[in-house]
Amino acid sequence: MRLYQRGSEYSIRVDNWELMNNRVHGSEDALATIVCDRLGQRPLRVLIGGLGMGFTLLAVLDRVTPDSAVVVSELVPAVVEWHRGPLAGVSRGALDDPRVTIEEVDVARIIRDSRAAFDAILLDVDNGPVGFTAATNNQLYTPAGLRAAHRALRPGGIFAVWSAAPNAAFTKRLREAGFDAEEVTARGHGKKGGRYLIWVAVRG
Repeated sequence: MRLYQRGSEYSIRVDNWELMNNRVHGSEDALATIVCDRLGQRPLRVLIGGLGMGFTLLAVLDRVTPDSAVVVSELVPAVVEWHRGPLAGVSRGALDDPRVTIEEVDVARIIRDSRAAFDAILLDVDNGPVGFTAATNNQLYTPAGLRAAHRALRPGGIFAVWSAAPNAAFTKRLREAGFDAEEVTARGHGKKGGRYLIWVAVRG
């Protein structure tokens, strides 16, 4: 995983595959706004899997109350370092917000070790339910992984997953794990850009 810069444009890539770009982040914003708007203005405890360029984190911080708590799990230490350095302006110093805690561990471990701990779990890990950068990410989306996410949420909590493409089998697995699952389409840039999918799954 490498960070590239051209003027004010930043790109995170694996080999020649671009994972994210600071000019196109509408769907990352939507991952947060859809969930936070549904949960409403109240103290929330939110888990974000994948720091990326920080746009999901920023959108959460813009919508949750001052007494909320946001845990960000980022497995790649270099990504956290970039936000202390070249990406600090992109993420507007979000890591220094007192509501934010950074955990440099696999988000699957946090989910597995938690019981009714979060109002929302937002996953922007890899390319969605089918891993691209690391096959181990697939454990998040197995029946066992989804049951763990269900246990980690408080009643009425929301499990939201970003994906580059639809996956009907994953929707079925969410429902079998006890979620009321809905598929929401989000655009990459305003009303333009690529179409992405966000699963919004409510713990029943």
